[in-house]
Amino acid sequence: MARTHGQEFASGVRTDLRHLAPDLLRWHMPRIAPDGLLRPGLTISLARYHPAGQLGSNAVHLVARTPPAWADAGQRISLTLWDGTGSRTAPGPHPHPRPDRRFRFDLHRHLWDVRRAGELWVRSGADRSPADGRTAADQDPWEARGCAVDRWAAEAELLLRADGRAGGPVAVRLGSRQRLVLELAADPDAGTAPGLRITTASGRGGAELPVLPDAATWVLPDLALLRAGLIEADRLHPLVASALVRGRPPDIPLGIPEAGAGQRFVECRGVQHRIGLVNGTLVPLDHDPTEIHREELLAALTGTPLPCLQAIDEAHRRPECLVDVRARLDHGDTAGALAAVEELLGPEALLRNGALRDALETAAQRRVTHGLFRAGLAGNGAGPASRSGPRARRRRMNAR
Repeated sequence: MARTHGQEFASGVRTDLRHLAPDLLRWHMPRIAPDGLLRPGLTISLARYHPAGQLGSNAVHLVARTPPAWADAGQRISLTLWDGTGSRTAPGPHPHPRPDRRFRFDLHRHLWDVRRAGELWVRSGADRSPADGRTAADQDPWEARGCAVDRWAAEAELLLRADGRAGGPVAVRLGSRQRLVLELAADPDAGTAPGLRITTASGRGGAELPVLPDAATWVLPDLALLRAGLIEADRLHPLVASALVRGRPPDIPLGIPEAGAGQRFVECRGVQHRIGLVNGTLVPLDHDPTEIHREELLAALTGTPLPCLQAIDEAHRRPECLVDVRARLDHGDTAGALAAVEELLGPEALLRNGALRDALETAAQRRVTHGLFRAGLAGNGAGPASRSGPRARRRRMNAR
């Protein structure tokens, strides 16, 4: 960066990177239904820079990127620079290298920059009551849909100023087929901040206009959940909680410690027996080795083994925690998934054929696919992981 754009430019990027909180950025990244995974194939501008001597050229963007859906194993976010020419500066090809106009974190630095995280209090509208003294009949109809209408005027003004415009219309995207075209309007005699008025409402209208970012279009989900009483502040990211709940310290620990592994009970031939971890593997505790060996031979000859052995076999092939393990793998928490398996079966266990082993092998293959994408060895088309992602897995399970 210093060789291409100068030392001052490189110093500015370095300073921003030192204050970038990866967990805060991940917290606010756009996600998709129904699993809440990161929106794939997305490029988001985090900051814009104008290198010295290049004021007439396009800005250089610090961007965050998510891989396409077929290579999204691990839910990783990559950082790179985009110089405005459409060139691909990151390792591997990307289907959408240009920053998305809907997600402009350069206008919402409080979503990733720890120096400005406190701005969330005002920028999210948390400083105002939900109704702001109005009755339900007086509220804008868009507010009922979760739109942050009370912030649109201020956010549109910031958007136009960032794009070097003194005024003009702004497009608000409310869905794939619905847009509002708004225009700043102020009463010169009132001396108040400009408001917004709807000038056009059309399915395709405003396609070439500046687009109000999603973070300014909708009420912050964290704030909506807090106001509805559906979540407590300690379930939020510490910086988000300290910004939305005044007086709350920002050093709240995330997560809940998991309980340690213990013995489990199995109804075995009318008696409560125990199974537990011994020497790193899950074994029955109330049967002697000779009996266990005899029952394993019986099972190999297609007989029905003891319920204790059946419970252990079920834990290897399709345990109760399988849904949680799959969710952790889908969201990139490989360490957490393996820890859950080791807590259940022990660190020395050899997995048997079944759904659990299939899930772990699929996750490993998808990580290889992601590595190929990052190295530029896999193209933009549907890769091998497209047949083994969470949606494909749900289709197979429904077929069964």
